[in-house]
Amino acid sequence: MSRLEGKVAFITGIGRGQGRSHAVRLASEGADIIGVDICHDIDSTAYPMSTKDDLDETVRQVEALGRRIVARVADVRDSAALRQAVQEGVEQLGRLDFAVPNAGISTAHFKITTPEQDEQAWNDVIAVNLTGAWNSVQAAIPYIVAGGRGGSIVFIGSTAGLRGVGAGGYTAAKHGIVGIMRGLANELAEDNIRVNAVHPTAVNTLMATNEGMQAYLADQVANGSHHLNALPVELLEPADVSAAIAFLCSDEGRYITGTNLPVDAGFVNRVD
Repeated sequence: MSRLEGKVAFITGIGRGQGRSHAVRLASEGADIIGVDICHDIDSTAYPMSTKDDLDETVRQVEALGRRIVARVADVRDSAALRQAVQEGVEQLGRLDFAVPNAGISTAHFKITTPEQDEQAWNDVIAVNLTGAWNSVQAAIPYIVAGGRGGSIVFIGSTAGLRGVGAGGYTAAKHGIVGIMRGLANELAEDNIRVNAVHPTAVNTLMATNEGMQAYLADQVANGSHHLNALPVELLEPADVSAAIAFLCSDEGRYITGTNLPVDAGFVNRVD
């Protein structure tokens, strides 16, 4: 039997990249999936968001593994839409065991030209990456608790949540994720619900590989800041992060809670 057989996971941002990888990996371990994605652009990012076609491809890949999936277009900034998506998913799939608040954007590379753009970039990344993660778990927790079987919540953080990588909204939001995780780990322990955060270094997705981000990193190097991993790898693959999530959701991780797990090729530990 697969180690997540019969379980159901709620994952945000499943249209492509890490979110799709997490959905497919957990499905390959036996879980059914409830998933959402925004499927429209956000102006303060320098790269496009997922499309409905991307979301449909994730559905196809999960179903090709013989698993069920309930996928909805929803913005994590919209708490009512998230609650509706989770409710419909539980009604169709019968239960909820895991939540993976994955949806996120980066505006660190956004070229600020006016105070208004600066404010919008801050507001967008805090709303998606921090408030959106909170909205996601608030939609999921009542169903996990009601199941009475325990469960697992795995936040997708970032090495920017463990080190002072820039002073923008992205770093602030990812540090905030750590606080939410730690608080919920204590609050939900009596229900045998484990809460952890996985913190990747740069991952081979459009967030890291778009032209805007590459220009931002080039500026950082020119200013003497070198964001390098300790191991000789430039980018992780999404599957590397998904493997950690599958472990934390499985019984093998049943006594791990309140923990920050870097999947970072030694980035956080590196001394430049």
